[in-house]
Amino acid sequence: MAHTVSFTVDSPAGRRTVGVAYERAGSGQPLVLMHGIGHHRQAWDPVLRILAAERDVIALDLPGFGTSPSLPDGLPYDLRTMASVLSSFFGTLGVRRPHVAGNSLGGLLALELGRRRLARSVSALSPAGFWTESERRYAFGVLRAMRGAALTMPLPLIDRLSRSAPGRTALTSTIYARPGRRSPEAVVSETVALRGATGFHGTLAAGRSAAFTDDVPGIPVTIAWGSKDLILPRRQGVRAKHVIPGARLVRLPDCGHVPMNDDPAAVARIILDTSR
Repeated sequence: MAHTVSFTVDSPAGRRTVGVAYERAGSGQPLVLMHGIGHHRQAWDPVLRILAAERDVIALDLPGFGTSPSLPDGLPYDLRTMASVLSSFFGTLGVRRPHVAGNSLGGLLALELGRRRLARSVSALSPAGFWTESERRYAFGVLRAMRGAALTMPLPLIDRLSRSAPGRTALTSTIYARPGRRSPEAVVSETVALRGATGFHGTLAAGRSAAFTDDVPGIPVTIAWGSKDLILPRRQGVRAKHVIPGARLVRLPDCGHVPMNDDPAAVARIILDTSR
């Protein structure tokens, strides 16, 4: 069941109220799951039940995505602000230094939380921030094209395409290596989420200067990369390993940019092993 909490965050323009939607399941040590740009918390559905068997799992919609409202005026979508927002979110739920796992944008945020000692362990799946400038421009171009297609495609067409494996491939093969595994309902839902992502442009604007260049010492870190990632090529994982030499670098065979759908068992095992 989804819930929404509100809390205040300090900004140069004064205190601002932020709302975050989330769902929570399971018991044990807390584990927070963060999705990528344009996606929503349901990206984690394929692994949620597996993780909840051992962890108190909190899957959230980042501000401006899913059913979470946008950040208020005065709060940019940069790493510093988002780390503050997420720290306040943890405190509102009574969670201190959870394990964190993130995909793409969520992976970058997970690493930033680890760097700031706000997380107990970090599992980052194809995290953003380890690109060259040309790779960043390419990734942003792909994301803008996906958003444009989602905005211009009529909802009845999206629904019709989702009912066949070739249609689901047309809609989601950019992020999944095995799009046929995604249910029609999930494909429609995430396409609609991309259409309505009010934080999309603000996040891309902040992402122009988002590069992760610091180590994350003192906590377990795993960086995993799909071998068929079409948005952030897996060579970026090698760069991430150079930046964070203590991290474990894992290859996810036959997985795309959002590997939770392509190989739920492997992704869940990585997250649980890291959080142990």
